[in-house]
Amino acid sequence: MKVLVATEKPFAPVAVEGIRKVVEDAGYQLALLEKYTDRQQLLDAVKDADALIIRSDKVDAEVLDAAKQLKIVVRAGAGYDNVDLAAATAHNVCVENTPGQNSNAVAELVFGMAVMAVRNMYNGTSGTELKGKKLGIHAFGQVGRNVARIAKGFGMEVNALDPYCPDQVMIDAGVTPVKYLDALYADNQIVSLHIPATPETKGSVGYDLVMKLPKNGVLVNTARKEVIDEEGLRKALAERPDIKYVADVKPDNAPVLEEEFAGRVFFTPKKMGAQTAEANINAGIAAARQIVDFLRDGSAPYRVNK
Repeated sequence: MKVLVATEKPFAPVAVEGIRKVVEDAGYQLALLEKYTDRQQLLDAVKDADALIIRSDKVDAEVLDAAKQLKIVVRAGAGYDNVDLAAATAHNVCVENTPGQNSNAVAELVFGMAVMAVRNMYNGTSGTELKGKKLGIHAFGQVGRNVARIAKGFGMEVNALDPYCPDQVMIDAGVTPVKYLDALYADNQIVSLHIPATPETKGSVGYDLVMKLPKNGVLVNTARKEVIDEEGLRKALAERPDIKYVADVKPDNAPVLEEEFAGRVFFTPKKMGAQTAEANINAGIAAARQIVDFLRDGSAPYRVNK
């Protein structure tokens, strides 16, 4: 059986070697499609693939139609909105992600940007410290839990909202559960976003929530740009000159925001939360192991489609 690694943005060479060892030790063939520049290259490469490992690469109905032998797709990372789950199910293809493998990398970036924001983007003026401040975590999954762990080291008071996470999990982590979204934003100087982009969450963080932030509030987004109502955010920033927005996901209206709110917004040039050597290796090798387990015995503990 053939396992294809199709990555427009390649894994680090050491990660590829780790993937190769896992796949070939299991008796399967590894094929690589790296830095491809044309979609047709992907469509051609998947024709005889039994399994597919991707990063931010899009797998939609067209790709699935071309991949006649495909049995499983693993997205090396936590998010999987680049895969058409309904189409995969219709093609009888299992889709998995690799939760937790890049969580620490994303969590550390949260604090890199948070420190920059409270220090006024390092513009030479006096800022504030994180110690003693309240942090609100919007979604308490793997990344949110790592954010809470690091926040404790900064001496922050941590609160979190996640209707899918039991309160006791938060309490055991030293985090106070919050039941209402308005309260999460109103009661925390810094709010860190970790919600996925779903029909329910897209555009859900906008004017009303941002305006509830306390004085000198900071919103940190290392989730997805789609969860932000960009015009609502712009309006809030215009009315609240004390608020800052920093993100690992450049919004579509980034040039406008950067021009109108210079010194109060920051965006990484591309999504960089998982862009560490460690996360790159961890996610790639985890994906390879999950594929081997699935091909051997049908095991799919991280399946995300029905």
